[in-house]
Amino acid sequence: MGGVVGRVSGPLVEATGLPGVGMFEVVFVGPHRIPAEVVAISDATVTLQAYEYTGGLRIGDTVRPTGFPLSARLGPDLVGQVFDGLLRPLSSAPEWLTPAERARRVVRRWAFTPSAAVGDHVTPGTGLGTIALKNGLQHHVLVPLGITGEVSWLAGPGEIQDDTPVARVGGHEVSLWEHWPVRRPRPFVSRDDAVEPLHTGQRVLDLLFPVGRGYAAAVPGGFGTGKTVLLQQIAKWCDADVIIYVGCGERGNEMADVLAELSELTDPRSGGRLIDRTVILANTSNMPMMAREASIYSAITVAEYYRDMGHEAVVIADSTSRWAEARREFASRTGALPAEEGYPADLASALAAFYERAGRVRTLGGKSASVTVIGAVSPPGGDMAEPVTTATERFIQTLWTLDRDLAYSRHYPAVSWGGSFARQADAVGAWHAEHGDGDWPHRRARAATLLADADRLAALAEIIGTGALPGHERIVMLAGRLIREAVLMQNALSASDAFSSAEKGAALLHMVLGVVDTCQRLVERGVPATVIEEFDFGPLIRIRDEVGPTETDTIATRRDEVLRDLEELE
Repeated sequence: MGGVVGRVSGPLVEATGLPGVGMFEVVFVGPHRIPAEVVAISDATVTLQAYEYTGGLRIGDTVRPTGFPLSARLGPDLVGQVFDGLLRPLSSAPEWLTPAERARRVVRRWAFTPSAAVGDHVTPGTGLGTIALKNGLQHHVLVPLGITGEVSWLAGPGEIQDDTPVARVGGHEVSLWEHWPVRRPRPFVSRDDAVEPLHTGQRVLDLLFPVGRGYAAAVPGGFGTGKTVLLQQIAKWCDADVIIYVGCGERGNEMADVLAELSELTDPRSGGRLIDRTVILANTSNMPMMAREASIYSAITVAEYYRDMGHEAVVIADSTSRWAEARREFASRTGALPAEEGYPADLASALAAFYERAGRVRTLGGKSASVTVIGAVSPPGGDMAEPVTTATERFIQTLWTLDRDLAYSRHYPAVSWGGSFARQADAVGAWHAEHGDGDWPHRRARAATLLADADRLAALAEIIGTGALPGHERIVMLAGRLIREAVLMQNALSASDAFSSAEKGAALLHMVLGVVDTCQRLVERGVPATVIEEFDFGPLIRIRDEVGPTETDTIATRRDEVLRDLEELE
């Protein structure tokens, strides 16, 4: 039995005749079986948000309930593939014309290696076997939630088809794949508050505003400030096991660029293609609007799935502003009371629920793993006081604010050192100290102080002139420029500098701080600041692009050469 359509307004569909339907249940609407989700029930009227174009739907068309919430199909065929916002494959389909065609999957065979044995007593999260994927990533087949008991049958080593069972546990068959409701967080035993930095390969982030594994970061910035390029760089170079990249309402050509570059890049871990440990969800601006709203839930569900296997997962959402706009558009069609700038009143709680799913946890299987969330925010007109930006700042631990002036001056990544923060900086400093780099907190503090002082003095110099400043303050302004140009700037198109190891970043910053200290000593000895400012610091600035990601010895040699030349100014 089913209901009938009573009203259609864009993605909003109202239906009647569905007495037993539940909230967040998926239904199929009309002759083309358009998927939709129940979002409100009022007496006999059920409000649905459709995940496809609703053109052609008519009053009286049938509505068929499924009895299940919106769920993702999770299995070994995720990495290296492209999906839409509902996790339906795009890369394996020549055309995506109807929902049925988009849901079609290619049946594959996998090399299965058992890790349990018949007679073992297993619980949810226990590993039953592994599948070695071509990127070196181990896919673990786990006992699903709700199944506990003795393994009465287990497939032996060899190839197995992904639609056949691999084990029988407590009378239940376990297959290679499972369905999970995307709006429900996957369970774990406990949260782990220990902080370990996620190395992004971008010096301005790793040196000044680090993010810990299992925490959340946001990248707000106006149009043209480089959000997408920065997120692509993080996706390419961060030291995560699995990357889940969500193109949420962004331009299709940008997603095509992401796919092309990840397909061409070599994975430094496995030597294969980087895309082979990446899951791409493409729900671009020309795709159904409400599927955009579901895409970030699908993405974080995939991340939690790999987390439960013991992998370190990173979700990159570009951008959460388009997700919020989809919620705003649908709320306006339902007649919900608007809050600030027309966004629904539950915007803040929805953002909190999303970012709360990041975390470092002890899994049901006893492993320590994490989900790190990095979300872009696209404030209209670069207004950092708009609702999505301000609400996001409340629920994240790291903020990488992109500055329009830096971007227009060709300083990339255009991360503002004055408008960004990292709440785990002290904990990350303690981690570095425990792992052999006890000077990390001191270097970061000095760099941040010099940058702030240089900005303050630059504003003063615009009024009174640089020549009116005392020598030591002019050296501070010089220090700010050297840190910006020799350390924080990074060329995403350079084979040598697109990625920077932690060692290279530390060596560059140590080099600049050593030069600054020498310049201050020269001023104290009576050398005019003008003479120091006229010194050629070009070799210092160029070294970042001349050496590879790990060539720290060359940086130390260059520093010594510059210091010797400076000493000759006396």
